[in-house]
Amino acid sequence: MKRILVLGATGSIGVQALDVIAGSPDLELVGLSARSSWETVVEQARAHGVTRIALTDPESAGRAAAAWPEGEVHSGTQGLVELVLESEPDLVLNAIVGSAGLGPTIVALGEGIDLALANKESLVVGGELVTALAEATGARILPVDSEHAALHQLIAAERSAGPGTIERLTITASGGPFRGMRRSELQRVSVEQALAHPTWSMGDKITIDSATLMNKGLELIEAHHLFAVPYARIDVLVHPQSIIHGMVTLCDGAVLAHLGCPDMRVPIAYALNHPERMELDVARLDLAAVGSLTFEPPDLETFPALAIAREAAIAGGTAPCVLNAANEVAVHAFLGGRIALPRIAEVIEATLNELGATPLREFESLFEADRRAREVAAQQLA
Repeated sequence: MKRILVLGATGSIGVQALDVIAGSPDLELVGLSARSSWETVVEQARAHGVTRIALTDPESAGRAAAAWPEGEVHSGTQGLVELVLESEPDLVLNAIVGSAGLGPTIVALGEGIDLALANKESLVVGGELVTALAEATGARILPVDSEHAALHQLIAAERSAGPGTIERLTITASGGPFRGMRRSELQRVSVEQALAHPTWSMGDKITIDSATLMNKGLELIEAHHLFAVPYARIDVLVHPQSIIHGMVTLCDGAVLAHLGCPDMRVPIAYALNHPERMELDVARLDLAAVGSLTFEPPDLETFPALAIAREAAIAGGTAPCVLNAANEVAVHAFLGGRIALPRIAEVIEATLNELGATPLREFESLFEADRRAREVAAQQLA
C-alpha cells in the first residue's frame, strides 16, 4: 500500500484525486488539507476513513475540531507542516492553489518524500531551489498537469537513448474561451464568460489563467525546471480539441505525441501510481469520432501574458516569482469585478518593470519578492 497525503483536497484536483484513490486497492489515504472549507474536508475524512486533517485558516480549523472530535485537526501553516510530517506519507499530492503551495513543497521534498505536483507555482516561484532540494534528498517530483504528465511519459520512453535525443518540447493549449477574439473585444467579457472553459473543468484561478494564456506561461517555466530543457527549445501550440497534451521532437526529426480524452484523473492516476498504472473508468479516445485535430500559433498580441511570462522566465532570479504574485493579485481583482480581463497582463508587466529581477540564492528571498510584488501590483490596481 502506498500512503498518500492530499493537500488541497476540496479543490478540483483534490476531489478527483480522492476518486482515483478510492478506486485503487494499492493506495491508502492518510491525510487531507484545505484552506477554509472545513465542512467539506471533514465530510471527506469521514467518507475515506481518514483521522488526520489540516486547515490553514485557524478559525475554520477550530470549527472542524469542534464538529469532529474523533479526528485530529491541525491549524494554520504550521499545522500543514505537522500534517506532512506526522501522517508519514510515501507521496504528497500538492494540489494547493497559488504560491501558498510552495511551503508544503519545500517540507515534503526536504523530508525526502516523493511529490505529485499539481501546484505549478512551486516550480514557477522557486524552480531552481526546489529542483536542487529534490536532487539533494532524492525525492521525485511527478507532474500532475496534463501537459507535463504527457511530456514526462514521452521523455521517459527515450531515456535510454542518451543525451541529445530530445530536441524540442511542445506544450499544447486549448486557447481558452476567447480564442479568435481581438484584444479590444476582451474589454467587455464577463467573469462568467471567462470561467466557461471549452474543454477542461478547473478551479476559478487556473480557468482565468487559461483565458489569458498565463497558464501556458506558467507551464513553460514548469517544463523548463522539470525537464532541464532551455526555454528556446520549448514551444506552445494552440490545439482547441485538447486531445494531444504534449509532444517531443527527437534529434532524428521524429515527433512523439501523447493523446487522450481530456480528463484530469488520467494524469492524477499516473502520478499517484508511478511507475505502475491503474485501470480507470474514463472515456476512450475515438479519433474517427473526433474527426480532425487543428493547430495554430498563440495570438500574443491579443494574449500578451504568455510573452510576458517567457520574458520573465528568461530573466530568471526573482522575476518568475514577481510574475506569479502579480498575476494572483490581478486575477483576484478580475474575479471580484474590479478590472477588465486585459488589465491582468498590464498589471503584471508594470509590476515586473518596477521590480525587475534579482539573483535567487535562498527560499527567504522568494517570500520577500512575493510580498513586494503583491504590494506593487496592488498599487497598480489602485
